[in-house]
Amino acid sequence: MADFHEFYPLRRHNSFGFDVRARFAAHVRSESDLLCALADPRAHGLPLVVLGGGSNVVLTRDIDALVLLMEIPGYAVVAGDDAYLVTAGAGENWHALVCRTIADGLPGLENLALIPGTAGAAPIQNIGAYGVELRERFDSLRAFDRHSGEFVRLALEQCQFAYRDSLFKREGRDRYIITAVTLRLPLPWQPVLGYAELARELAQESAAAPTADRIREAVIAIRTRKLPDPAQIGNAGSFFKNPVVAPGQRDALLARYPNLVSHVQPDGSYKLAAGWLIDQCGFKGVSDGPVGVYGKQALVLVHHGGGTGQDLLALARRIADAVQARFGVRIEPEPVVL
Repeated sequence: MADFHEFYPLRRHNSFGFDVRARFAAHVRSESDLLCALADPRAHGLPLVVLGGGSNVVLTRDIDALVLLMEIPGYAVVAGDDAYLVTAGAGENWHALVCRTIADGLPGLENLALIPGTAGAAPIQNIGAYGVELRERFDSLRAFDRHSGEFVRLALEQCQFAYRDSLFKREGRDRYIITAVTLRLPLPWQPVLGYAELARELAQESAAAPTADRIREAVIAIRTRKLPDPAQIGNAGSFFKNPVVAPGQRDALLARYPNLVSHVQPDGSYKLAAGWLIDQCGFKGVSDGPVGVYGKQALVLVHHGGGTGQDLLALARRIADAVQARFGVRIEPEPVVL
């Protein structure tokens, strides 16, 4: 049976470290725990909130809801002719999962190293970094369907993955509770080295073909230099999505700003570097009371302590408005706001 708590503090369950409480919270360590929590009469009629590592959420107030703290473990590997299928429980730490697969000789997730959060949260955001998105390594997931009252399997195409988006952030947000994720690690393995910053990091190597472990270490080195440790400074990593614009708008901006950082997309549109846009507006390193912008990366908002999610959102709106006014581009937050 799931452990139930009333007026439960969530400070340790969100990487910003905001001090809010849940009306009820339940530790979910199995699918049976999940069913028990959903059936508990104490939470009858309350909204439902699912938290994994809390690394992609901004908690703005006490939550009058049942909060499910997803801690389901699990790790299993099935070898196929053209891929390894790795199934992880929703509560497994994502970075630990990346490290374990590589240690077990199962490469493919190395570009996604050191991304905070859990395996169950990864599909919601369609996490991505250094040239790889989760959807490129995804097979299926298992979830509880609150509409049917049954556990279901959702395949790649059903999850409707897009840039930092998925079914689970839209119409499936309040419908599915993810309990396990199955990843597809293709055979033979091919390193993904097209991301310029990663290529520069590895250019110092004498080996012509870096191993998955070496790529993982390079990614860790880059992220460590750029991003603060949530254990030291409250943050959720990159706070804003990189905006995508049409070729004409990108060309017009490039004519005005020759140093504009942009990357062409498969459909011909351009992804602009939100961090560069924010930096040009003078926000890097700015503090606004208990919250601020990280001094080494303008894309990261931080909480120094004693602040609220409302403080952070006010700063985020100031930044977005400034970018809009200067560049005519609207940047949007990545985290879910509750």
